[in-house]
Amino acid sequence: MKAKKVSSPKAVAPKVVTLPKAATGIQGLDEITQGGLPAGRPTLVCGGAGCGKTMLALEFLVRGATQFDEPGVFIMFEENAAELTANVRSLGFDLDKLSKQKKIVLDHVHIDRSEFEETGEYDLQGLFIRLGHAIDSIGAKRVVLDTLEALFSGLPNHAILRAELRRLFRWLKDRGVTALITGEKGESSLTRHGLEEYVADCVIVLDHRVQGQISTRRLRVLKYRGTAHGMNEYPFLIGERGFSVLPITSLQLDHFASRERVSTGIPKLDEMLGGKGFFRGSSILVSGTAGTGKSSISARFVEAACQRGERALLFAYEESAEQIVRNMRSIGIDLEPWVKKGLLEIHASRPTLHGLEQHLVLMHDMVQRFHPDVVAVDPITNLTLDRDDSEVRATLMRLIDFLKQENITAIFTSLTTGGASTTAPEDSQVGVSSLMDAWLLLRNVEYNGERNRTIYTLKARGIPHSNQVREFVLTDKGIDLVEVYVDEDRVLTGSARISQQERARAALDLAKQSQQRKERQIASKRKAIQTQIAILQAEAEDEETELKFTIAQELLRQQTAQKSAQTQAALRGGVITKSSKPAAKS
Repeated sequence: MKAKKVSSPKAVAPKVVTLPKAATGIQGLDEITQGGLPAGRPTLVCGGAGCGKTMLALEFLVRGATQFDEPGVFIMFEENAAELTANVRSLGFDLDKLSKQKKIVLDHVHIDRSEFEETGEYDLQGLFIRLGHAIDSIGAKRVVLDTLEALFSGLPNHAILRAELRRLFRWLKDRGVTALITGEKGESSLTRHGLEEYVADCVIVLDHRVQGQISTRRLRVLKYRGTAHGMNEYPFLIGERGFSVLPITSLQLDHFASRERVSTGIPKLDEMLGGKGFFRGSSILVSGTAGTGKSSISARFVEAACQRGERALLFAYEESAEQIVRNMRSIGIDLEPWVKKGLLEIHASRPTLHGLEQHLVLMHDMVQRFHPDVVAVDPITNLTLDRDDSEVRATLMRLIDFLKQENITAIFTSLTTGGASTTAPEDSQVGVSSLMDAWLLLRNVEYNGERNRTIYTLKARGIPHSNQVREFVLTDKGIDLVEVYVDEDRVLTGSARISQQERARAALDLAKQSQQRKERQIASKRKAIQTQIAILQAEAEDEETELKFTIAQELLRQQTAQKSAQTQAALRGGVITKSSKPAAKS
């Protein structure tokens, strides 16, 4: 008898209590902080001049009022309400309208240090009264103080400063508002006073750095009490739609893998990929030396997407948009109609216009705004100018992961430095080939005084693909792929291939003529044999007829002789009988 199996009790995971958070409305920042800023607590945003502190604070307030029904109060100590309203109107923020709707209160507090002397009686009670009234007037849930330095400038007494800072932060907590306070960066500490980070529940550091004459803004959550958060530096951009943060280093490999296939727009290239093209959402690398046709393939890929009714983004770092449209028209690719229909956007810029991560944030914003099905980057190697290869590879890895998360089919072109020989080592120049789902390699083949293009599929994950080299031909009617000729150990392309085709065609014609001549000879022999057979058959029939006639004559002769003999015998018998009767009488 088997013993009864007793199941062990299941372990119960401890319930995780999360800290209440107030969403900022800035998607990237909410992802980094796993939900937003600590609700009902103060947050310090510090950094140098021009790093975006005021913009982050203002957007936190505006999005709270417009998206989360949380009115806010903005207390400023430097610019007045009119200046602030004018400064942010270009970003789409209408502070006048929000003020009239009782969603935001803008209050400029002017502090003249000459009006008071430094005494122990200095405190913030007046500010508390003014701020409390503003909060109560609209039922504010969010508060911004911009900046602390303007509030405490001219107050060197650190004892009073520390006491008032603690009092300010405690007052904000007691009111239950989510506060965001900005502070200037100090020389040897995060802020000038070096005290704010110790009394704030969350500290966000903004940085504006310049390397190689290229500026980059980055954000880091230095401290966040009571919750987990992203610890890395993240690039951010102040663009047309406000403050944008891309949590590029927090992306996971959990993207959706589509089984749908999309055409490359080149039928014979589709044939090399199992007849259906690439998987939707995959990343495709097209690499080759200068002039091999990389941009032409990406442009045709984009055009094919637009012809299917899909949206496409083309990021170009070598030519202007009009130059691309003009040049592609010469090979039968017309992009202008799709630009006019709004299915295609071409963003052309010099790679030195922004830092790498700024380029990445711009791409992220454009993708989020335009919602494309296809993205082309031509070429990624231009981003490597005067930059560390590892930094470029990390940036491209983040871009690839982001596009995969959005299920966007992406095609990247890359300039290689390999030779023209088909046996030259493959090199993707920036070392991202391992991140790609498919890799098309283009080469220039030089032979007999001319250069021609070849293409083959180096890899295509999950897709049956041809390992044959094809000649890549650009004509005024479009892109075509033709089979190459292999002469001993050399691949023949261009005029050598055409000559070989002509020789092969002439040899085929000669073989056909020889075959036709032999067929005529055989037909003639067959006819002669058939004629001889007919003659022999006629002779045999004549001989057979003659034989039958002879036999018939012989039979007739024999029958006639037999009848004659019978007649003679009969006659002889009759004579004998008549002569014997008279003798009997005598």
